[in-house]
Amino acid sequence: MSHAVEKAGLYDCRDAWVKTLCDLAAQDPRICAVVNDSVGSSKLGAFQKAYPERLINVGIAEQVMVGVGAGLANGGQVPFVSAASCFLTGRALEQVKADVSYAGFNVKLVGQSSGVAYAELGPTHHSIEDFAWLRPLKNITLIVPADPWEVEQAIRWAAAHEGPVYIRLSRMPVPALEIPGRVFTPGRATLARQGSDVTLIACGTVVHLAMTAAEELASEGLSARVLNMHTINPLDEAALHEASKTGAIVTVEEAHLRGGLGGAVAEFTASHKPVPVERLGFDGFQPTGDLAHLFARSGLTVAGIKAAARRAVARK
Repeated sequence: MSHAVEKAGLYDCRDAWVKTLCDLAAQDPRICAVVNDSVGSSKLGAFQKAYPERLINVGIAEQVMVGVGAGLANGGQVPFVSAASCFLTGRALEQVKADVSYAGFNVKLVGQSSGVAYAELGPTHHSIEDFAWLRPLKNITLIVPADPWEVEQAIRWAAAHEGPVYIRLSRMPVPALEIPGRVFTPGRATLARQGSDVTLIACGTVVHLAMTAAEELASEGLSARVLNMHTINPLDEAALHEASKTGAIVTVEEAHLRGGLGGAVAEFTASHKPVPVERLGFDGFQPTGDLAHLFARSGLTVAGIKAAARRAVARK
């Protein structure tokens, strides 16, 4: 992480991921890492130096990588399979489905540089479909940490949990969230802010934008509740019941509108308590370009979230 980023109060969550993995590996000899020639982008240099015999680099062969992870799990190891999320969930989807999910093996999939973090590399490197691809695989816990603290908690939980896990990380610097009394429990959303007029449900790199939007809306007379939905699978249905009581919902995600967090929330509200739902995310392939531009064109900004909240409230 650069000194400039640190001074700005922003953090690269990959630093928290590798530090936590090294800490856990010191205590548990079963923990290992499998990568697809992505030691650098996965920031696993420190792990490789400390535990060279426990890092398996299969080269650019994602299907093999996931298969090797499944084999290691079947042999009693705890593999963390790390690669750019676009390739981990795209190229190796069959292996994730058959070798990990169907087999129920204890594999921890870590999708790096997710969303549009590789903005300038274009749609082939954008990873906005992963939620939609993985949500139907019900036995894979799908976690989307929002800041370094949540990354550490997710990695520690995944290492102790017996079963498949997918953790979605980004290379995009984010602030540390200030949420009093915060507790990380997979499958249970974190209430980041109370509110009564509308609920903003966000995950990952956009949670801090939703919290800022709620603060500004409050000064404008609109009370917005904020939920950090860090677990997409299983979804916290109890939290969604409470969200529906505000009468309007806005979902915010760095992912595709179809099949992601917004789709899951819309499915739930349609089946249980229909309320207006405004969804913010990406719709279709995104152009090659600056990350801030891609966010802005899809409304993934404080102003965009505020506008969506007003639209949702107006539909009540």
